Amino acid sequence: MSKWRDVKQNRVQNKVVNDSKVKSPKSDLASLGLRLKAFLTDTFLITTPILYIVIYLIMGSGEDFAQNRSLGWGIIFAVHASIILIFWLKNGQTPGLRAYEIKLVDSITKQRVSVIQVLIRYVTTLFAVVSIFLLFLPFFNKDKKTIQDIFSNTIIINDK
Repeated sequence: MSKWRDVKQNRVQNKVVNDSKVKSPKSDLASLGLRLKAFLTDTFLITTPILYIVIYLIMGSGEDFAQNRSLGWGIIFAVHASIILIFWLKNGQTPGLRAYEIKLVDSITKQRVSVIQVLIRYVTTLFAVVSIFLLFLPFFNKDKKTIQDIFSNTIIINDK
């Protein structure tokens, strides 16, 4: 009978509200949709300008780029890697991650990532983009982690 009185006098409701304020670790993880949007934003804001600068300003034209693709792509990857790695190391956010208020952190400490983690994450991301199968890994993983999250021991969380 005392439970009924607690419910009627709104004492139980207050307990439920207080319990709902406790965040679970999964609620901090950014959704796959936000991560994809951030990746596409970074592609257009960072990668596309680098691509055009290398093709038309450094290599001279599309024909010159086509004749020496390995040099062109090497320059593109080197510049892209240095920019992305600096963003990840400085504050854990690229422009795309910042636009969607998400952040790259260590999965255990939830703090900044190390240089080794960033290097592993970048190389694994390139490998995942080339491999079609690895892009679908988060849909089969119960934690919704990508291959780069698993190998580099990092996660992307909401930064609100």
